Amino acid sequence: MRGLARIAGALAGLLTLSACLVTPGQFESSLDIRADRRFAFAYKGEILASDTSPAGWTGVDPDADMQDGEAAEPTFLPVAAQAEEDFSANGADDDDAQMQAIAAALSREKGFRSARYLGDHTFAIDYATSGRLDHAFLFPFNIDAQIILPFVAVELRGDDKVRVKAPGFAADFDKSQGPGGLGGAGDKAAKALNGRFILTTDAQIISQNQEEGAQDTPGGQRIVWTVTPLSSDAPMATLRLAP
Repeated sequence: MRGLARIAGALAGLLTLSACLVTPGQFESSLDIRADRRFAFAYKGEILASDTSPAGWTGVDPDADMQDGEAAEPTFLPVAAQAEEDFSANGADDDDAQMQAIAAALSREKGFRSARYLGDHTFAIDYATSGRLDHAFLFPFNIDAQIILPFVAVELRGDDKVRVKAPGFAADFDKSQGPGGLGGAGDKAAKALNGRFILTTDAQIISQNQEEGAQDTPGGQRIVWTVTPLSSDAPMATLRLAP
C-alpha cells in the first residue's frame, strides 16, 4: 500500500498542468481480491490528460469579447499543488517537454512498470501493485493537488466487507468533469473510453452490477465489465471477506 503514496508526487504534476484531469482511454485493468484480504491490481493502457481551463472544456475563449447581456461560461478555479518532482522541463513552458518529464518521473515510481508519453496529452501506462486490504485503495489519486478522481476505488465496509467501484470506467465520469456537464474535453474523453475491467475473487459476492453475472473459475469467480463510450453505469461489486 505504500506504493500509492509514492506515486502521488508524480501524479501531482499530471493533474496540475493547467489544472488538468486524467481519464482512461484504451485499457485493460484487473483487480484480484482474496478472502484473506490479499489483493493485486493492474492497469495497462492509456491515460488521457484533459485541460480544465474554460476554453479546454467548453471550446470558448474566456477572454473573447462578450455581447451585452450574454451569459459568461462557467469557469474552474486553478488547482494549487506542491509536487515533489520538477515537471517544468528546466523552466521551459513547452507543453510537450512537460509531458515527457512527467512520463519519465512516473517510470521511476514503484508500481509503474513503464510510462510513455505518446503525444496529444496521451500516456501509455503499465502499472501493477499488490498488498493487503487493511485500508482503502484508490487508483489513481493525488493528495498534493487536493483532488481525488479515482478510476478504481476499494472501500472497507465494516469488519468483513469491501465495496469495489470503478467510476472512471463509465462515460458519465468523463462528462461530469466538465462544468455543468457541458461538452468539450469531457465529451472527447468519454468518446476515447474503451477497455475491460476484470474482478476475480474467492470471497463471497454479495452484489454486483454486471448483468451476465459472475463466472466460475478454478480460483473462485470472475466478473468482466466491457467499457465503451456507451457505458453509463460504473462497475461495482460488494464482497464478504473471511472473518
